[in-house]
Amino acid sequence: MYGLIEHKEVINELLARYGVKFGIYKNNRFNERLFPFDTIPRIIPKNEFAFLEKGLIQRVEALNCFLRDIYSNKFIIRDGIIPEEFVYTSVGFLPACEGIRPPKDIFNHISGIDLVQGKDMKWYVLEDNLRIPSGASYPMIARELCRRASPDTFQNNSVFDNRSYGNLLKEVFDYVNTDGINVILTPGRYNSAFFEHSYLAEKTGAVFAMPQDLFVEGNYLYYSEYSGEKKKVGTLYRRISDEYIDPMTFYPDSLLGVPHLIDAYRAGNVAVVNAPGNGVADDKGIYYFVPKMIEYYLHEDPILSNAQTYLPYYENDRKYVLENLENLVIKDVSESGGYGVAFGNTMSASDLERFRELIKKEPRRFIAQEVIDFQDLKVLSDDNKQVDRKADLRAFVLYGEEIKVWRSGLTRFSQSADSLVVNSSQGGGFKDTWVLSR
Repeated sequence: MYGLIEHKEVINELLARYGVKFGIYKNNRFNERLFPFDTIPRIIPKNEFAFLEKGLIQRVEALNCFLRDIYSNKFIIRDGIIPEEFVYTSVGFLPACEGIRPPKDIFNHISGIDLVQGKDMKWYVLEDNLRIPSGASYPMIARELCRRASPDTFQNNSVFDNRSYGNLLKEVFDYVNTDGINVILTPGRYNSAFFEHSYLAEKTGAVFAMPQDLFVEGNYLYYSEYSGEKKKVGTLYRRISDEYIDPMTFYPDSLLGVPHLIDAYRAGNVAVVNAPGNGVADDKGIYYFVPKMIEYYLHEDPILSNAQTYLPYYENDRKYVLENLENLVIKDVSESGGYGVAFGNTMSASDLERFRELIKKEPRRFIAQEVIDFQDLKVLSDDNKQVDRKADLRAFVLYGEEIKVWRSGLTRFSQSADSLVVNSSQGGGFKDTWVLSR
């Protein structure tokens, strides 16, 4: 590890040369910047990761059961586990996806589960990201460049090799493929994670495509080569949000989508990774019910814990939230990327009162959580001193023939000493995540 600290400048120069960037939209402007990397890795012991692995597999399986159920029979609503209104008012629920059975019945092929470790050493799940979770490419290339700069570090430490992610992802593509080529669809270089799109195409051997390269004919999706030859697409890993992927079904003015893509998908002629409509399962309000999903679908006790969460939708929870707002974290369920998060202990009296009125008026719009005193990790400051910063972990779970957890992950940290927000879109940096192999 000390070898990496000594090679900090070399590694960051290599990251800059390779264009490892994460764009940020701020004040309606796109600002592309190098994704800040810290060379001190997060280290997770083998037995601790085995516990996480078991819990993550359980959680992802239950979430897939929920998605399959909610777009078909809706037994979980019928049996009163989740209120009907809670599902249908979710911005992530897409009526256009009703009745669609994706290949192999897999909806959440790639799940990004965000966790923090409390000062009590217990792991808590903060969010489930099931739409188009990003971030796996950054620890992959960081590890590759760290290995190049300081090979002795990895010869002298027992760390699982994280280069397996490309193969794991390809296995998922191939398993759900409907007899065609694998394609990664990007909206273009002005997407915040464009680096990742191209990098994963290289690592999986998938065709890297722009929207204009694809078209639907006879309910089949095709890729058009420069020569004019067309190739049938069997798996489409789309990195475009649901509302933009098909202007004939969703947002009609979208220039990023492929007309009639949903028709081909509904006909079972292409696998779309991740499935359209997954947003209902990573709604921050639905998060509250995931432990109940595990019990309902799998008949098991949840292995991983949610943060203590309150739903103002319920009268008792609403009363508690309104009386204790200054001690809670308030989250707008329709926001993501660290947006729509407010800490009661930083609000003025007028802001607290404004939030109370909003919660009374729109109780479905918010959840509230107890503040978790989660761990700090050591980060190198600009003058190479080790300082403490809050950090989370995005674990990546891939669902193909089996559910597999990548033995690595994206550790994100806040660059501000007094901030609990670590999201990349909020200016956070990242670390490599070492899972020890013995």
